[in-house]
Amino acid sequence: MHFKFLAKVFLGLLSIIVLYLSIVLIWASSSVTQVLPIITDINDSSILSEKQKYILLKIEDPVFYSHHGLNISQGQGLTTITSSLARNVFLFGEELSGIKGAFQSFYRSVFECCKKVDLGRDMMALVLNHNLSKDHQLYIFVTSSYMGSNNGKSVIGLKAAANTYFGKSISNLSNGEFVTLVAMLKAPNFFHPTKGSAELKSRVANINKILAGTCKANGWLDTSYNHCASNT
Repeated sequence: MHFKFLAKVFLGLLSIIVLYLSIVLIWASSSVTQVLPIITDINDSSILSEKQKYILLKIEDPVFYSHHGLNISQGQGLTTITSSLARNVFLFGEELSGIKGAFQSFYRSVFECCKKVDLGRDMMALVLNHNLSKDHQLYIFVTSSYMGSNNGKSVIGLKAAANTYFGKSISNLSNGEFVTLVAMLKAPNFFHPTKGSAELKSRVANINKILAGTCKANGWLDTSYNHCASNT
């Protein structure tokens, strides 16, 4: 009797989750053309050198070009570049109106409440990946990522961060300087060149060990690589 009751509860919860995700999928599919940012120069998707692209993807999304928006790779955590973009594009980009806007506000509140377990964003990632090429996704990620603040102003995009923190164009950064920007992406205000220089230096050192192959992520969800500090 007790088992039957638990089975009914489980099936009820599963049905609610499936219904919720189905509605998210329908909403995202019908809204995607309205929320996608306009990309005026598709050739600028090559803003990064091949080496810089390798460094970025190795840390942020190792199988970016082969997955369909969702993936859990060693050391990547639960978020792909695509799902990060989906969150920003669908929830915090273009403000929708009417019924679509009401759903947008609702999904935004769900994400703010339960961001670590919200599967709705994952449905949005699938839709985004279907409608936007990988090169365009990477371009938006590189040019729109929050990179901390400087003198009270937000620094948006890796190009701006290169100029702000190193006084150089992104193409003139050394590999070490570019790794520093990639290290900041995890938490730009914590791993900050001035406000969190010690923490940033430590994270850069750990990332360099990951890139060199002398240390590996400690499981799927490890994106901190703190154990690498003691790995010689």
